[in-house]
Amino acid sequence: MNTIDLLTATRTNILKLCGGLTDEQLNQIPVGFNNNLIWNAGHVIATMESLVYGLGRQQPPSGKDFINRYRKGSKPEVPASEAEIQEIFTLLKTSVKKLEADLGVLDFSNYKEYPTSYGVTLRSVEDALTFNNMHEAMHVGAIIALKKFV
Repeated sequence: MNTIDLLTATRTNILKLCGGLTDEQLNQIPVGFNNNLIWNAGHVIATMESLVYGLGRQQPPSGKDFINRYRKGSKPEVPASEAEIQEIFTLLKTSVKKLEADLGVLDFSNYKEYPTSYGVTLRSVEDALTFNNMHEAMHVGAIIALKKFV
């Protein structure tokens, strides 16, 4: 197993956890929480793109607006529309294959070092991929917790 296999498995689990829920359930922010299920799903995409592409000095595929809506420190300002929910579900399925292809053709050798709030410093795209898998696993836990309240 490698980092891409683990990322694929995590994304599959997120899709399973969110599958079959209504737009209202995906957008619900339970009492005591500051985000919702669909924000967590969008956040893992935005974070992966920021850590890998952004710090790797490449253009994040989802674009600046998407990253800003779901980046660290953001929270849902308005409910995600059906189209936005479908975009997130599609990106959960397709962004790993794109990443895998991009790792073979884009130059990530000028990676910008980044000290994370977790207490580790990312110094390469390989570090980013490893850290991202841990980050996404934490959000799977958040999704499991949130799902109990919707």
